[in-house]
Amino acid sequence: MSDLWNSEAMVEAMGGRPLGRLPDGVGGISIDTRTLSRGDAFFAIKGERLDGHDFATAAHVAGAGLLVVSEAKLPALGRLSVPMIVVPDVLAALEKLGQAARARSRAKIIAVTGSAGKTTTKEALRHVLSGVGRVHASDKSFNNHWGVPLTLARMPADCDYAVFEIGMNHPGEIRPLVKLVRPHIAIVTLIAAAHLGYFKDLAGIARAKAEIFEGVVPGGAALINRDDAHFALLQKLARAAGVKKIRGFGEDPRSDYRLESCELGATASRISANIAGREIEAEIGVPGRHMVQNMLAVLGAAHLAGADLDKVAAALGGLSAERGRGLRLRLTHPKGEFALIDESYNANPASMQAAIKLLDAADVENGGRRIAVLGDMLELGQHSQELHSALADVIADTRTDIVLLAGKEMKALAEKLPQGMRKQHRDNVEEIIPLLLKTVRPGDAVMVKSSNGLGFSRLVDALVRHYPAASHK
Repeated sequence: MSDLWNSEAMVEAMGGRPLGRLPDGVGGISIDTRTLSRGDAFFAIKGERLDGHDFATAAHVAGAGLLVVSEAKLPALGRLSVPMIVVPDVLAALEKLGQAARARSRAKIIAVTGSAGKTTTKEALRHVLSGVGRVHASDKSFNNHWGVPLTLARMPADCDYAVFEIGMNHPGEIRPLVKLVRPHIAIVTLIAAAHLGYFKDLAGIARAKAEIFEGVVPGGAALINRDDAHFALLQKLARAAGVKKIRGFGEDPRSDYRLESCELGATASRISANIAGREIEAEIGVPGRHMVQNMLAVLGAAHLAGADLDKVAAALGGLSAERGRGLRLRLTHPKGEFALIDESYNANPASMQAAIKLLDAADVENGGRRIAVLGDMLELGQHSQELHSALADVIADTRTDIVLLAGKEMKALAEKLPQGMRKQHRDNVEEIIPLLLKTVRPGDAVMVKSSNGLGFSRLVDALVRHYPAASHK
């Protein structure tokens, strides 16, 4: 297997100083000794809580081919006998290496942002484009000031497509990242009340997301949700950024990538779509109307990238959900099985509504109930109480039988739910765990959703420990 980087190119790209005898090249880039592969270059990044220089010995023991370290930290590394590239600032050096990776690449580059659906859309693009070429994409949700340059630096010189997720909590965070990525196609999935506590209103969120258009290469395209209330604003901002090719996806009749019809099932959907004048029929291997919208973006991006649409559409049927993002488990109760929908990774009002509707569409068996287990949506600021209580109307329109709530913000929803509905509220996830374990029965469908900060993944882990998994989708 060929090297990802040769050492000489790394030194030149980063403006570093070689120390010791460098290997000819490295097979990968790592910032975490727990996942480092033998022969990788270990970048000793200083984060908010941890400093990578403190793990230099562990990186050496794990088999790092070389270390990239800060000049200021070099004296503290003592007699460590491993080749190094010494730089003024390790994160800045990683960014420079990312720029060099972008400069040498001939891949079609796609960047994805939005208030919801970023990771799902990125992973779907990884999946469908893998059938038509070599694909490189962000690992997990590596979408911030270190995740984006790390993903760039890991990009092989010979990949055909590369997909980057770019996130933000505050204005101005996307701009420097997208100027590193320089995408051919920039996607905005949806504008919703995520991180609203840091913004005046949703238009402010739209403006921050629109920073993604500022990095689009000449001749590139903006791909925007045509059904979003902020489409016109995003379109205007894309034009202001110099993007001339602006395309829309959605149900709106003016969409370039238009949904004609869809059949929503409990575990999959079937769609008919007009993709730039061409009729496409496809099965989507994961359920939910929100997933249909994301897959329209995927089809649109594939078209703009010049990929084989027939192969891309066929590959949609092979999609599967990830842990925390809609993964479905069949768990074994002593008296039978029940279904768990794991949406525990994160939550905002838009994704919470989508998850509640997903539960509504889920099949229950032999008198089973639909149980929604919901935790606080964080970073909503002064709008938090209003947005939590508004979920009551969404739940009331579904066949949800039981609602279990955790977190101080969810008190607003507990108070707003109809009097006759079976509901329980607890202060934290630890108090919800025994309640849920006692409540669940064979035939039930349980959906777990919360902002990541509440640790609802522990609730999922407790369910799986108590009721072993029979299968997953």
